[in-house]
Amino acid sequence: MMCQNCGQHAATTHIKTVINGQLTEAHLCSQCAKKQGYGNVLGDLGGFGSLLGGLLTGTEAPGGEKRCPGCGASFRQIKSSGKIGCSQCYSTFRSQLIPVIERIHGTVQHKGKVPGSSALMVQDKNVQLVKQKPLSELDRKKQEMKAAIERQDFEQAAVLRDQIKELESHE
Repeated sequence: MMCQNCGQHAATTHIKTVINGQLTEAHLCSQCAKKQGYGNVLGDLGGFGSLLGGLLTGTEAPGGEKRCPGCGASFRQIKSSGKIGCSQCYSTFRSQLIPVIERIHGTVQHKGKVPGSSALMVQDKNVQLVKQKPLSELDRKKQEMKAAIERQDFEQAAVLRDQIKELESHE
């Protein structure tokens, strides 16, 4: 992908901005990104590890050094490297990591997009899979009709329209 600003170099910096709910994306080469004030943010801070490590300061629990049973990492090692050792580290150092995760993301509850027909909801220590209600036959037909219209298959759209009317008359 070429730089959207100069059109001469490969885009290496991808910027997403949300203003008043409107998402805009910019794909810039490194020179144009620097001109617009988008330098190597993580590189300027010594990498992501030192960025995360800086956020972890002051969160070490007093007392002995606890180690993760999965990888053997201590919280001090996680704090200095800025990298979580393994998945068990999250449960082992939960009380120390929760404030950090909350500081970084603003919350510890996932509020992302809902993939497909199910969503992974995380609440406290419980993880549960929440199924969304499947589409009714009427809703499915309406979606098919919309898709047929978009691809300009008007004969199929007319058939689906008639089927929708039939379904609606029985409700």
